[in-house]
Amino acid sequence: MANTVIIGAQWGDEGKGKIADMLSEGSSLIVRFQGGNNAGHTIRVQGRETILHLIPSGILHSHTLCLVGNGVVLDPAVFLEEADKLAARGIDVSPARLGISKKAHLILPYHKQLDKAREAKRAGRKIGTTGRGIGPCYEDKAARVGIRAGDLDNPVLLREKIGHALLEKNALLSGLYHFEPLDPEKTAAELLALAPRLVPYLVDVEARIDEAAARGGDILFEGAQGTHLDVDHGTYPFVTSSNTISGNAAAGGGVPPSFFTRILGIAKAYTTRVGSGPFPTELLDDTGAYLREKGHEYGATTGRPRRCGWLDAVVLREAVRLNGFTDIAMTKLDVLQNLPALRICVAYEYRGQRCERIPQEEGALAHARPIYEEMPGFEDDISACGGFEQLPAAVRAYVRRVEELVGAGISIISVGPDRRQTIMR
Repeated sequence: MANTVIIGAQWGDEGKGKIADMLSEGSSLIVRFQGGNNAGHTIRVQGRETILHLIPSGILHSHTLCLVGNGVVLDPAVFLEEADKLAARGIDVSPARLGISKKAHLILPYHKQLDKAREAKRAGRKIGTTGRGIGPCYEDKAARVGIRAGDLDNPVLLREKIGHALLEKNALLSGLYHFEPLDPEKTAAELLALAPRLVPYLVDVEARIDEAAARGGDILFEGAQGTHLDVDHGTYPFVTSSNTISGNAAAGGGVPPSFFTRILGIAKAYTTRVGSGPFPTELLDDTGAYLREKGHEYGATTGRPRRCGWLDAVVLREAVRLNGFTDIAMTKLDVLQNLPALRICVAYEYRGQRCERIPQEEGALAHARPIYEEMPGFEDDISACGGFEQLPAAVRAYVRRVEELVGAGISIISVGPDRRQTIMR
C-alpha cells in the first residue's frame, strides 16, 4: 500500500492536476486536504480539457472514491456547479463516488463580500486575492464561529450561527467598507435551499480512509496552491490562507503523519507566479513572454496571466526541505524548447553576500538578486519522447543538474499537457 501526498513545490500552478490524475489510476481513494476554489487543477485527456476547483482530480477515473477533507473551505454553489458540469459529460459524481467531510467549513456570501471589500481598500498594497472568500472563511474557522458542512443537516443551528456571524460582518461591511449589509434570514435560506443536494455528500472522511487502508488500497492526498504560498512558510504576506505544505495533509485529511509513504513534489521546469509578491527570477522580456505563450500560462481559476521566469533552485531546495519530498515530478519541460540557453538560479545575492537559502525577513526576497548558472538550450521537439534516454543530451543534463541542486530525484517528467505525454523514470 502506498499513501502519497502531492504538493506544489513553487508558487502553485505547477501541473498538480495532471500528475494527480495519472496517479489516481492506481489509487482507490483521493483526498483533497486544503484550500478552496481559489485554485484550479487542469487535466487534459485525449485533447479534452477538464478544470477542477474543488472536486479531487481522481474523479475522471471511474473506480475511485474522491473526498473533500476537513481542511478544505468549500463554496457550496461552486461544488454543485462543478459536479453538474461533470455529470453532463457522463462522469459519475454521485455520493457513492464523491464525499464532503462534515467538518469542512463553508464559504458564505459574507466571506466573499469581505474579501472583495478588503482588497479594494488596500489600494497600493493588494495581496492579489481571488475574492472568493477563502481567507475570511479560514478566519472564522480559527475564531470558532465558522459554518461547517455538517451544519447543513441542522437548520436551527445553521440560522443561529449565521445570525451571530452577521452581527460582526455587517458592522464591518457597512461601517468600515461601505458595502451593503446582508440579511441573515435570506443568507440562511439561500444556503438551506442547497442543503437537499449537499447533505447526501456528507461523510465521515476519516472512516472512509480507514476502510480503504484496511483493504490495502493506495490512497492519494491532493494539495492545492504551492509550498511558497503557505501561510506560515511562504512569501508572507503574499500567500494563501492555509498551510500548503505536506505537514498539513495529516491535519487536513484526518490521519497521522506516519500514514504517508511517499511525498511527491510537483515543479515546473521554469517558475511562474500569479498575483503580487516577490519573484527573483521573473522575466519581463521576450523570454518571459515566450514562456507565457508557449506554456499557456493563464490562471485556470481567474484567467489572469502568470508571471514567468527561470527555474529557481533556491525556492525548490526550500520546498524539498519543508516537505520532505521523496521525489519530484517535473512538468512542462517541453516549454523550454527553442530557447538558446537555459538559466537556473542557484543562489541569491542579498545584502552584498551570496545566499543559498531564502531570506526570512518579510519583504527580503524582493531585494534578493538571482545568481544564475547557464546551460545549453535545445531545439528538438520532445513531446513524443517516451523514455528518459530518448530526450536530447542537453535536456537530460538540465534534469540531472536540477536534481543535484535541489537534493531530490526527478521520477516523473511531463513533456506535454496530455496524460500520455509523460516519462516515468
